[in-house]
Amino acid sequence: MGIDEDIIERWHNSDILLLGGSAGSFKQIFQVVRNLKPGLNKAVIIIIHRKKNFMSKIEKLFGENSRLPLKEISDKDKIDRNTVYIAPANYHTLIEKGDYFSLDVSEAVWYSKPSIDVTFESAAEEYYGRCTAILFSGANQDGALGMLRLKAAGSLTIVQHPDDAEMPEMPNAAININGAAYVLRTAEIFELLNK
Repeated sequence: MGIDEDIIERWHNSDILLLGGSAGSFKQIFQVVRNLKPGLNKAVIIIIHRKKNFMSKIEKLFGENSRLPLKEISDKDKIDRNTVYIAPANYHTLIEKGDYFSLDVSEAVWYSKPSIDVTFESAAEEYYGRCTAILFSGANQDGALGMLRLKAAGSLTIVQHPDDAEMPEMPNAAININGAAYVLRTAEIFELLNK
């Protein structure tokens, strides 16, 4: 579909950038974080499927390459703009009233904890149309229902073009239920976020 004025305006008017992905998404999400400019004036929330009990170097790698402060989410953290947040393994990350995170230990969704759906759906309830959500590569359907909920609430929903995704199942799931307002090539996603 490409970049048009409507999508740029909606991106500029967002308070939150949500990035979700699973298998095959790490490289793209890493590139997004590396290229975000200081003074973005949005909170950035990353939900990547992570192995249970796996000590990940993801925060260190992202933190060393981000021009914005970056932290792993803790329960009851306040959501601040110009900060990149990464959802921790073994919890679902929810967004609560008053711009706070809460961590939930309930069952995995789509075999995953954190679940993209859980975070995206809670963001739709709290932020309505003030989010930009991007769903990248993944091997299951997590994120699709969350994208649909965000789109219905008026938020901007974008999926990585399945032809660009290492694992197209996740983008395709969102497209198939009409959860994506836009389907963009990876290069177009980077272009939009830097406008």
